Amino acid sequence: MRLLAVTVSLGAALLVTMTAPSYAAGGDAIFKKSCASCHYTDGPAKEKTIADQLAKKGPELFYAGSKFQKDWLTAWLQAPKPIRPMKYNSLTDKNAGDHPKMSAGDAAAVSEFLMGLTSKDVKAGVIKAKSNVQGKNIFAKKMPCSGCHEYSDKGAVRGGKSGPSLVGASKRLNPDWIYAYMANIKAFKPVRDMPDFGSVLNPKDLENVAAYVASFE
Repeated sequence: MRLLAVTVSLGAALLVTMTAPSYAAGGDAIFKKSCASCHYTDGPAKEKTIADQLAKKGPELFYAGSKFQKDWLTAWLQAPKPIRPMKYNSLTDKNAGDHPKMSAGDAAAVSEFLMGLTSKDVKAGVIKAKSNVQGKNIFAKKMPCSGCHEYSDKGAVRGGKSGPSLVGASKRLNPDWIYAYMANIKAFKPVRDMPDFGSVLNPKDLENVAAYVASFE
């Protein structure tokens, strides 16, 4: 009886192992096959000059796990919609919205892989999403970030189109990444077209802006 129980137990464990999805295994291979021609994951050292930036076909993803929210990423890979109004590295050509779609299984696997790519420069628990007057004034007037980024305000989409849209940032972006990116953009983009806000805003102002952006619906 004891031998039978052990056998049944091992059999059940094997069945669980065989039937439970293992998304981490294979996500990197799917990414290399389907995504690596446009996105790189090997860190900022690859980007040193303006020519390096202009040669890129899509955003770098070496910090994707610190930047994105997993549920959003998995869903977006299955039904991608343009995040940038304009084509990547262009101020004149509209985004064609032709990013390839993935099956649910591939999207889950790639999402699992990408969420494992994190940055030590993003500290957890720094920012909580919150609409606030201080952050709004800096975002829309003092800097102003709204000159380059779309955002939702009272049900209307406002702002510029030269940078990524921030509509839906509350579901797409990790609030702590927003703060870290603004505070030390060089850690993520050595060659950049966004201002270095870490050198002109104090930490409290950065926190207010990050919390404000993280609240965008």
